[in-house]
Amino acid sequence: MTDHRAQVEDLLADYRRGRDQLAEVHRALSAISESATSDCGVVTATVSAQGALTALDLRDDAYRVYRPADLAAVIVRTAAVADARAASAAGHAVAPVLPSGTDPEALLRGTADLHRAEITPPVVEDSYENVAWLEPDAGRP
Repeated sequence: MTDHRAQVEDLLADYRRGRDQLAEVHRALSAISESATSDCGVVTATVSAQGALTALDLRDDAYRVYRPADLAAVIVRTAAVADARAASAAGHAVAPVLPSGTDPEALLRGTADLHRAEITPPVVEDSYENVAWLEPDAGRP
């Protein structure tokens, strides 16, 4: 009986260590905040580990320097750079708890262990050219 108790205690200790390690990773991910500034210095974007835009700073003259569509493109590019930095930091944060050989960034993107064909969504051609919409069963396969 004491042998089983020791095994149960070992299992509980392993569980607690794993849970503590998971909490540590969660805290590390929560603390990640990465920023990028555009080459022109007009835009600074800050992104969380989850890829959420948490801050966007525009220089006062941003609207005079760029037309709206061009400014939008600079914002998107700058946010993408910040997002890549945050993803890299998040990968470093989760790496210690992953099995050896696992790509942390691929895991966070949801693409771990997948081939390119599995990641790329299939092309679905929605052709309604030959559907008679006014008939009772129109549009149903």
